[in-house]
Amino acid sequence: MKQKLLLLLAISCVHHKVKSQATDTTGTNQVMYFVSDTQQPMLVERLWLKSNHNIKATAGIFASILKEKPNSLYMLGDVVGLGASNRKWKKVDIFLDSCRRGGTTVCGILGNHEVMGLAKKGEANFQKRFPMNVSTGYVSITDSVAVVLLNSNFTKLTAEENEQQKQWYNSTMASLDTSTAVRAVIVCCHHAPYTNSKIVKCCSKVQDYFVAAYIKSKKAQLFITGHAHAFEHFKMMGKDFLVIGGGGGLHQPLNEKEKCLPDLAIGYKPPFHYLSVRRINEKLIAASHSINDDFSNFSTAYNFSTNNPEADNMAKAGNASVDELKKN
Repeated sequence: MKQKLLLLLAISCVHHKVKSQATDTTGTNQVMYFVSDTQQPMLVERLWLKSNHNIKATAGIFASILKEKPNSLYMLGDVVGLGASNRKWKKVDIFLDSCRRGGTTVCGILGNHEVMGLAKKGEANFQKRFPMNVSTGYVSITDSVAVVLLNSNFTKLTAEENEQQKQWYNSTMASLDTSTAVRAVIVCCHHAPYTNSKIVKCCSKVQDYFVAAYIKSKKAQLFITGHAHAFEHFKMMGKDFLVIGGGGGLHQPLNEKEKCLPDLAIGYKPPFHYLSVRRINEKLIAASHSINDDFSNFSTAYNFSTNNPEADNMAKAGNASVDELKKN
């Protein structure tokens, strides 16, 4: 009974927020920005991955976002290299304060680096910067687009918390599908369900807990993650999955062998990038912005429009089922 009351309260808050944003767009740029893995490279990572002016790249991404002043910014984990270190947050604090003073709403979700080492202190430091965060999932809405933000640090949650998040997520996705105030849904977590990275694997737990409800949803059109430090675009069961881990971490090589997952962005592999998404009617327009070789500016070299979720929600010919994908 208590869980049902909490769910109803959460959905009512979502509907109220949609209404307030949809009726007052004067002076706002109704676009959502997404960035992931802005952490400073750790010494141990440099033993097997090459650095490439990573801190400078992150500074460039932050400067570009501040210049554009999006309505909302979503930081998808690994914001800093070590969440428990107060020193690691100094530059991020300046950036977050500048975003909010400029009118940008900033939301975040926990990555593995936030809970690395002293997990409780790291999570407490994260919560100070992102007070709206709920460790078992929450919703943020911009221009009638609901962004569902999930915690994929499953080993840091208790069995009860993992089950609580799963139930909340499934119920929320079903409720958003029936809400007249929500026109599209984006799902986000840190760990990628699908990736060709040679450093990190496809997250089977994300597949088990989060993918099915995303595929089932009539309005969900994008599943965006980080963790793998690369840009990847997969089409699974008629739905789009993006990996956007190019916020400044050390670039990870990708598997290019025959058994790798089919990547629609095979020719687009910038080391540093962030994503913008805007809504046009019921479709979403996604664009990846990558830093130029001289680190002086950004270019938009990859963009696409999502399919109509009502007409193209189920699996297309040639796409594997969830069970088949889990075997990879």
